[in-house]
Amino acid sequence: MPSHAESFEVRTRGKGTYEITREIAAIVGRSEISTGTVTVFVRHTSASLVIMENADPSARRDLELFFDKLVPEDTPWFVHTMEGPDDMPSHIRMALTRTSEVIPVILGRITLGTWQGIFLFEHRRAPHHREIVVSVVGE
Repeated sequence: MPSHAESFEVRTRGKGTYEITREIAAIVGRSEISTGTVTVFVRHTSASLVIMENADPSARRDLELFFDKLVPEDTPWFVHTMEGPDDMPSHIRMALTRTSEVIPVILGRITLGTWQGIFLFEHRRAPHHREIVVSVVGE
Protein backbone atom coordinates (compact mmCIF):
# COMPACT_ATOMS: atom_id res chain seq x y z
CA MET A 1 0.00 0.00 0.00
CA PRO A 2 1.48 3.38 -0.96
CA SER A 3 2.40 5.77 1.83
CA HIS A 4 3.85 9.23 2.26
CA ALA A 5 5.20 10.95 5.37
CA GLU A 6 6.35 14.48 6.15
CA SER A 7 6.81 16.63 9.21
CA PHE A 8 6.66 20.35 9.79
CA GLU A 9 7.13 22.78 12.66
CA VAL A 10 4.63 25.14 14.24
CA ARG A 11 6.02 28.09 16.18
CA THR A 12 3.54 29.01 18.88
CA ARG A 13 3.25 32.33 20.72
CA GLY A 14 2.05 30.59 23.87
CA LYS A 15 -1.26 29.08 24.96
CA GLY A 16 -3.94 28.84 22.33
CA THR A 17 -5.07 27.07 19.18
CA TYR A 18 -3.15 27.28 15.91
CA GLU A 19 -4.81 26.12 12.71
CA ILE A 20 -2.76 23.63 10.67
CA THR A 21 -5.44 22.50 8.20
CA ARG A 22 -3.75 24.03 5.14
CA GLU A 23 -0.42 22.39 5.92
CA ILE A 24 -2.11 18.98 6.30
CA ALA A 25 -4.08 19.45 3.06
CA ALA A 26 -0.89 20.37 1.18
CA ILE A 27 0.88 17.23 2.42
CA VAL A 28 -2.09 15.07 1.41
CA GLY A 29 -1.95 16.69 -2.04
CA ARG A 30 1.78 16.01 -2.41
CA SER A 31 1.23 12.38 -1.39
CA GLU A 32 -0.76 11.70 -4.59
CA ILE A 33 -2.91 9.28 -2.58
CA SER A 34 -6.51 9.39 -3.76
CA THR A 35 -8.26 7.18 -1.20
CA GLY A 36 -7.01 6.36 2.29
CA THR A 37 -6.31 8.07 5.59
CA VAL A 38 -4.06 10.77 6.94
CA THR A 39 -2.74 10.51 10.48
CA VAL A 40 -1.57 13.73 12.13
CA PHE A 41 0.60 13.41 15.25
CA VAL A 42 2.15 16.02 17.57
CA ARG A 43 5.43 14.90 19.15
CA HIS A 44 5.07 16.64 22.51
CA THR A 45 3.58 16.05 25.97
CA SER A 46 2.39 19.60 26.60
CA ALA A 47 0.54 20.25 23.34
CA SER A 48 -2.23 18.35 21.57
CA LEU A 49 -4.41 18.25 18.48
CA VAL A 50 -8.10 19.02 18.16
CA ILE A 51 -10.58 19.13 15.33
CA MET A 52 -12.65 22.20 16.08
CA GLU A 53 -14.84 24.82 14.46
CA ASN A 54 -12.75 27.03 12.21
CA ALA A 55 -15.32 29.66 11.23
CA ASP A 56 -15.79 31.54 14.51
CA PRO A 57 -12.65 32.05 16.63
CA SER A 58 -14.81 32.56 19.74
CA ALA A 59 -15.56 28.80 19.77
CA ARG A 60 -11.84 28.07 20.15
CA ARG A 61 -11.45 30.80 22.77
CA ASP A 62 -14.29 29.20 24.77
CA LEU A 63 -12.47 25.85 24.53
CA GLU A 64 -9.25 27.46 25.79
CA LEU A 65 -11.07 29.15 28.70
CA PHE A 66 -12.81 25.88 29.57
CA PHE A 67 -9.47 24.09 29.86
CA ASP A 68 -8.04 26.96 31.94
CA LYS A 69 -10.89 26.44 34.42
CA LEU A 70 -10.89 22.62 34.18
CA VAL A 71 -7.15 22.33 34.92
CA PRO A 72 -6.04 25.56 36.61
CA GLU A 73 -2.38 26.46 36.86
CA ASP A 74 -2.60 27.40 40.53
CA THR A 75 -3.48 23.89 41.74
CA PRO A 76 -1.46 23.66 44.98
CA TRP A 77 -1.17 19.86 45.13
CA PHE A 78 0.59 19.37 41.76
CA VAL A 79 4.08 17.94 42.37
CA HIS A 80 5.43 18.07 38.79
CA THR A 81 6.18 21.81 38.56
CA MET A 82 9.90 21.88 37.66
CA GLU A 83 9.24 23.98 34.54
CA GLY A 84 6.77 26.33 36.22
CA PRO A 85 3.12 26.44 37.27
CA ASP A 86 1.88 25.55 33.76
CA ASP A 87 4.00 22.36 33.63
CA MET A 88 1.64 19.74 35.07
CA PRO A 89 -1.56 21.43 33.85
CA SER A 90 -0.21 21.30 30.28
CA HIS A 91 0.39 17.55 30.58
CA ILE A 92 -3.11 16.94 31.95
CA ARG A 93 -4.70 19.06 29.21
CA MET A 94 -2.78 17.04 26.62
CA ALA A 95 -3.96 13.76 28.19
CA LEU A 96 -7.58 14.96 28.10
CA THR A 97 -7.39 15.74 24.39
CA ARG A 98 -5.32 13.83 21.80
CA THR A 99 -1.85 13.70 20.32
CA SER A 100 -3.13 12.32 17.00
CA GLU A 101 -6.06 12.55 14.63
CA VAL A 102 -6.97 10.22 11.75
CA ILE A 103 -8.95 11.73 8.88
CA PRO A 104 -10.27 10.02 5.73
CA VAL A 105 -8.81 10.98 2.36
CA ILE A 106 -11.23 10.84 -0.56
CA LEU A 107 -10.43 11.99 -4.10
CA GLY A 108 -7.04 13.20 -2.86
CA ARG A 109 -8.47 15.56 -0.24
CA ILE A 110 -8.97 15.48 3.52
CA THR A 111 -12.67 15.05 4.27
CA LEU A 112 -13.34 17.51 7.06
CA GLY A 113 -16.80 18.87 7.67
CA THR A 114 -17.78 22.33 6.48
CA TRP A 115 -16.84 24.10 9.73
CA GLN A 116 -14.01 21.81 10.86
CA GLY A 117 -10.34 22.65 11.06
CA ILE A 118 -7.31 20.87 12.49
CA PHE A 119 -5.60 22.77 15.29
CA LEU A 120 -2.48 22.44 17.36
CA PHE A 121 -3.57 23.16 20.93
CA GLU A 122 -0.64 24.72 22.77
CA HIS A 123 -0.95 24.29 26.53
CA ARG A 124 2.19 26.17 27.66
CA ARG A 125 2.36 29.93 28.25
CA ALA A 126 5.77 30.40 26.64
CA PRO A 127 6.38 30.22 22.87
CA HIS A 128 7.44 26.79 21.64
CA HIS A 129 8.49 25.01 18.46
CA ARG A 130 6.14 22.04 17.96
CA GLU A 131 6.79 19.21 15.51
CA ILE A 132 3.84 17.76 13.61
CA VAL A 133 4.26 14.42 11.82
CA VAL A 134 1.87 13.55 9.00
CA SER A 135 1.46 10.09 7.46
CA VAL A 136 -0.79 9.40 4.48
CA VAL A 137 -1.62 5.83 3.45
CA GLY A 138 -3.94 4.49 0.78
CA GLU A 139 -4.04 4.14 -2.96
